[in-house]
Amino acid sequence: MTEYEAVIGLETHIQLNTATKIFCSCKADSWFDPPNTNICPVCTGEPGVLPVLNKHVVEKAVLLAAAMHSEPQPVSYFDRKNYFYPDLPKGYQISQYDRPIGVGGYLDLPMPQGYVRHVGITKLHMEEDAGKTKNAGNIRLIDFNRCGVPLVEMVTDPDLRTADEAAQYLIRLRQLCRWLGISEADMEKGHLRCDANVSIRPKGATYLNPKTEIKNVNSIDAVREAIEKEIERQIHQVEAGHKIEAWTLEWDEDAGVLRKMRSKETEADYRYFREPDLLPVRLDEEWKQAILKDLPELPLARRSRFVQEYGLPEYDAEILTGERKLSDYYEATVKAYGGDPKKVSNWMINDIQRMLNERNITADQLRLTPAYLAELLKLVDAGTINSSTGKSLLAKVEQSGQAPSAIVAAEGLAKVSDDAAIRAVCSEVIAESPREVESYKAGKVTLMGWFVGQVMKKMRGKADAALARKILEELLS
Repeated sequence: MTEYEAVIGLETHIQLNTATKIFCSCKADSWFDPPNTNICPVCTGEPGVLPVLNKHVVEKAVLLAAAMHSEPQPVSYFDRKNYFYPDLPKGYQISQYDRPIGVGGYLDLPMPQGYVRHVGITKLHMEEDAGKTKNAGNIRLIDFNRCGVPLVEMVTDPDLRTADEAAQYLIRLRQLCRWLGISEADMEKGHLRCDANVSIRPKGATYLNPKTEIKNVNSIDAVREAIEKEIERQIHQVEAGHKIEAWTLEWDEDAGVLRKMRSKETEADYRYFREPDLLPVRLDEEWKQAILKDLPELPLARRSRFVQEYGLPEYDAEILTGERKLSDYYEATVKAYGGDPKKVSNWMINDIQRMLNERNITADQLRLTPAYLAELLKLVDAGTINSSTGKSLLAKVEQSGQAPSAIVAAEGLAKVSDDAAIRAVCSEVIAESPREVESYKAGKVTLMGWFVGQVMKKMRGKADAALARKILEELLS
């Protein structure tokens, strides 16, 4: 029986987070605005208007190209891509064809299964978005708000082999866009869109078979599911003796099925030619270096460094580099603390992350600064407060914006290590708990944790837990 492998390439459209559109001054992000309220004669293609290129679009595209190891081109051109859809008012889209802003490049995907998939990038180009259509019964409504919204389209080589790899590519691309600050890359809001080209061949073969293109997928999970369904369909078709035809398929998320839209276009169908109303984009060395000075350490490189430099497990490093602001917060805390980086990681993953999720904020918005978290950890290390008090102190620092040491002093939260004071409370707990004492002496030694908990409760969490346990064991023996 023939064993097949999939050959998958992705075309992703990334909406850049500029304030205005690519060729006019209309607001770019109009997700929450009423239809057709962010439009002008330029983005709706009225006769006689001229586009003017938004400089920030070029800068964000160059930043992404560099991060994808793609060489930003010193000269690139805009072209007209001609096709006729109701949501394309000019009858063409201003895009880039044979002289794009970025050529080549790659992204290495560390897969959960333990291997790395190398994904080549064919090209990276700037273009304007089209509008969107909505079916309302027998009526088709058109919203031109998205017309002219700046996009970077990135086309991969056919290097992906599974639906999981395609999903991982989108996860890493989304992470990278947010890390660079060039896009929110939210698929549900259309900031990141993906078309998947899928074919199959016998495993080990090197030739390419006809491919289908999957459109209208609005989440990473949907991309994974749609590709899996298409791979299954193609295998079934081939084994039944049928040929795969180059169709464009639409993913119906509600029904979980693929439907034929039309035969797949080729580049010749678009009749590309140079955009006569725009000058070439000339990226001189001075401008290029001014852009690239803002290129940060990239997430996968930082993840690897956290493992090597701080001795973190891969799991911790992955979480702490999932978002740049969280990663910066962690590293600032480690430097201010000067102690065990793993201890900082534990507090970040278990406590700080919970606080961020509950408040729906990012790490840079915390009033509990890295310096304050480092100070709190030092108080625990010094024995001034116990770990339980430290945990409760997090919320107090965040709420008040005061330093941990100031709150400890004001509220008398310092750990009680006085033998006589703790012994008195231990005796009190034992006297109040005759049944538990009897069970403990009968061999239920796990009750020791309960006794320690009662002492901590009576002393408002300030008792030295280790000393309390020692005294309780002595008294109960």
